[in-house]
Amino acid sequence: MNDNVMFALGLTVFAGLSTGIGSAIAFFAKRTDTKFLSLSLGFSAGVMIYVSMIEIFAKARDSLSLIYGYKTGYWLTAISFFMGILLIALIDKLIPAFENPHEMHKVEELNKPVNYDELKRMGLVSALAIGIHNFPEGFATFTSALSDPKLGISIAVAIAIHNIPEGIAVSVPLFYATGSRKKAFFWSFVSGLSEPLGAIIGFILLSSFVNLERFFGIPFAMVAGIMVFISLDELLPAAEKYGHHHLTIYGLLAGMLVMALSLLMFV
Repeated sequence: MNDNVMFALGLTVFAGLSTGIGSAIAFFAKRTDTKFLSLSLGFSAGVMIYVSMIEIFAKARDSLSLIYGYKTGYWLTAISFFMGILLIALIDKLIPAFENPHEMHKVEELNKPVNYDELKRMGLVSALAIGIHNFPEGFATFTSALSDPKLGISIAVAIAIHNIPEGIAVSVPLFYATGSRKKAFFWSFVSGLSEPLGAIIGFILLSSFVNLERFFGIPFAMVAGIMVFISLDELLPAAEKYGHHHLTIYGLLAGMLVMALSLLMFV
């Protein structure tokens, strides 16, 4: 497993820093391509839901069943799955809605009049909120890649797609706060570093307190819960906000189909 650590970390960095792509889009595009964003967010959600429920959950259950038997292993997997959901839900609850970095914005908002003093505070709090939200995402990407590099690639791409419009959402209020496009781009890009940081901290904690090989099924099941929650609570609602319901659903189904085909290729 140690041979995969650098590869897993590299994927996590790639996924996290894709927020910079969203920032660049916000500053260089004249209008937001809402159809593309609806389709891509739906696709990302489809990938994450399918791989969580079909692949990650099953692998976690099989791993724990080998240690504790099928019934107990299944119970532990289900409990861990919902613990992951509870963890990300609590994090999401602690971030006020108006400062939530997953609230989607459009490029056109850069031209709206702003209240500098009010948004300066919002921008600073948003920077912290971004880091808190991205911690479990980084852990999910890293853990998956550590267990199965091919699976990790799929999840990293899905997280990266998710982070592109998030970069737009982050750069807009930060631009309001600082009055500088360069600073907004820089801090939005740096905020993505919280994903590999979350991966490293999670790995250190797991390695320190448990036998990672023996109990890998528990954090793996939690990752499945985290990804399902992110998909249902963030990706799909964000895609719907861009106003293309059917494109969102088509993207969702396409993501599931592509994920299914990619998994079948390695059976």
